[in-house]
Amino acid sequence: MEDVLSVYQRPYDPRRPQVCMDEISTQLLSHVAGREPMGVQPGHTAKQDYEYKRGGVANIFLDFEPLSGQRHATVTERRTKVDWAHWAKGLVDERYPDAERIVLVMDNLNVHSPASLYEAFPPQEAKRIADKLEIHYTPKHGSWLNMAEIELGVLRGQCLKGRIGEISTLGVKVAAWEHDRNALHTKVNWRFTNADARIKLKHLYPVIDE
Repeated sequence: MEDVLSVYQRPYDPRRPQVCMDEISTQLLSHVAGREPMGVQPGHTAKQDYEYKRGGVANIFLDFEPLSGQRHATVTERRTKVDWAHWAKGLVDERYPDAERIVLVMDNLNVHSPASLYEAFPPQEAKRIADKLEIHYTPKHGSWLNMAEIELGVLRGQCLKGRIGEISTLGVKVAAWEHDRNALHTKVNWRFTNADARIKLKHLYPVIDE
């Protein structure tokens, strides 16, 4: 916990951007019966059947830079080691190609590991990508420390409420949300520090007998 909180106290440095990443899965649901078009009479509302067709589950990787207010969402069919590895390559080569190192905060899910890079790329390429990442894991049951989780909550509330039947449609909607959200440069002013943790979460620290 204190390791992640120490990262959040670092000043903004474009050469070493601080990036939080997380992902969510979303059920693809399509309408079976068509919607009734709105009538011409004022007050007439559209009618919609509650029956739906399941289209599987899609995954959304989100990387969020809280100090610059920029985020990027990647829609994938699955959440495997190879999927994460390709996400990491995109982070290094496409979104932060000029960074000396990317300070990456994420949970310790088994796919979130440099080892996953070796599942997807030749050893020299995997090592090149891994060497650009300074990884800091949130502790078990400490996902609230990951600011990407906060941003995913916003994504879910603003973009994923209605039925989305196709992964291509999901990609379009998520890309539009990302564009509008980035235009606002919405940042996070993280105020919880190690000093706060030692007081408010004192019960999580071991007791030392003197």
